[in-house]
Amino acid sequence: MALTIYQVFTRLFGADKATCIPRGTKRENGCGTMQDFTAKALEHIRALGCTHIWYTGIIEHASKTDYSAIGIPADNTDVVKGEAGSPYAIRDYYDVDPDIAKDPAKRIHEFERLVERTHKAGLKVIIDFVPNHVARQYHSDAKPVGVRDLGEDDNRNCSFSPTNNFYYVAGEALHLDGILPESTYQEFPAKATGNDNFTSWPSKNDWYETVKLNYGIDYVGGRQGHFSPIPDTWHKMLHILLYWSAKGIDGFRCDMAEMVPVEFWEWALPQVKSQYPHIIFIAEVYNPSLYRDYIHRGHFDYLYDKVGLYDTLLNVCRGQSTHSITACWQAVDDIRSHMLGFLENHDEQRLASSFLLGKAEKALPALLVSSLMPSPFMLYFGQELGERGMDAEGFSGLDGRTTIFDYWSVPTIRRWRNKGRFDGKLLTAEELSLQKAYQSILRLREEPLYADGGFYDLMYVNPHLWQQYAFIRHSGKHFSLIVANFSEHKETIQLNLPAHLFEFTGIRETASLRMTNYLDGSKVSLPFNSSEPLRLTLPANFGIILH
Repeated sequence: MALTIYQVFTRLFGADKATCIPRGTKRENGCGTMQDFTAKALEHIRALGCTHIWYTGIIEHASKTDYSAIGIPADNTDVVKGEAGSPYAIRDYYDVDPDIAKDPAKRIHEFERLVERTHKAGLKVIIDFVPNHVARQYHSDAKPVGVRDLGEDDNRNCSFSPTNNFYYVAGEALHLDGILPESTYQEFPAKATGNDNFTSWPSKNDWYETVKLNYGIDYVGGRQGHFSPIPDTWHKMLHILLYWSAKGIDGFRCDMAEMVPVEFWEWALPQVKSQYPHIIFIAEVYNPSLYRDYIHRGHFDYLYDKVGLYDTLLNVCRGQSTHSITACWQAVDDIRSHMLGFLENHDEQRLASSFLLGKAEKALPALLVSSLMPSPFMLYFGQELGERGMDAEGFSGLDGRTTIFDYWSVPTIRRWRNKGRFDGKLLTAEELSLQKAYQSILRLREEPLYADGGFYDLMYVNPHLWQQYAFIRHSGKHFSLIVANFSEHKETIQLNLPAHLFEFTGIRETASLRMTNYLDGSKVSLPFNSSEPLRLTLPANFGIILH
């Protein structure tokens, strides 16, 4: 069975308020909890064809919401983005965020029950690991006995020391003057900002709410690595990975993994996997020159296929030649099974937003390609319903993304859930149709042909095709012909099949072959040989899967 991940922003999934206030508080706009992932909810996610669920925003992060009653006061508002705060500004690596608990005092217990429910539903659990940076006011009140806090033992009089957990701008205070008028937050000496800003003057475009963790690289002093003896940060982060692994999770999505030296991953991941062999690691890496290092040396199971397949498919949806897809997969052919395909995630704009395609249906041909190639695949909650992300929620603003900073409600998810009924009564006909299309395609990934079968690109013998992309998935005597049509019009094409296809796959040439289109159930008889082209009629912004 192929890996298919459903990424969901945990605190937004169960938020039911139909009308939210921009920059509203938790009290004003409400907040979903882990208990909203009921057995029925998980059953519906599993029915989409998903094998894993990535609960985004589990670990406690900086927030303006006050939980002093359970020992978690609000952070200084100057170093929190949005009312709810960013899930990538971790405040306590050993705790669950109180926002997403029905009873915040029992948040760890509720998370453990969530893991149990998820497993019972036939899904595996992935959570974030944010190794590159933490919140400005990081402080763990849930750390196990004997664990020292990050930065607790640092020598703050020097900019860099391999024994420090943070980088400092020695002798200078942090200045947020250029970002916020009359800032009340004080930090001396200033710590380096998470996106490798080693000055005391971060800008509003920096990750100014975070501080960079020190893995032994002296960035200011020539980027020299100091890895022997093992830096203190390495030991502390390994301990955190093992802590969450012991909770029964099945994987980590590692935020900005490429900003952490591969030497750390090379050291840490085998130690985790030796105790928990089932755990998978997904790396957010955008630099193709680092891909093979992070797989072969860093021991990552999967990498984001963002600057390759994601960017390419978006460009094809906008009119670029489909032949660019061939060049894209060829560039990573040796590591293709490690490349995680996706069309949306929390960082990217929604496909249906006015900033991208305007209509979710326009991405269906891209879905055929990305999800039916021999690679893992991920979708973002609401993508299968055509969520547009066209709300001005607060800090996030009107940008075509679903906010990760604010308390809000996601319209399509709210109506799909329908207060936990999941009966489809509040969804439009278009949304139900899109959901059915996603389900039909993603469920195919469970079949051996798509999970483990071979792949054959047909574009080299079809140079005349500009808006269509055709390939074969094959396994023994079974095969499927997939043709994605990126045109907004119904198209009839001539598709050539090369002699090499039959030699390479062992598929037998025949004058007439009865085939079934998986997408609509129709049957057709076609010549299937290298002598005569196939004449195929393709629906607009979709395609066919002939089995």
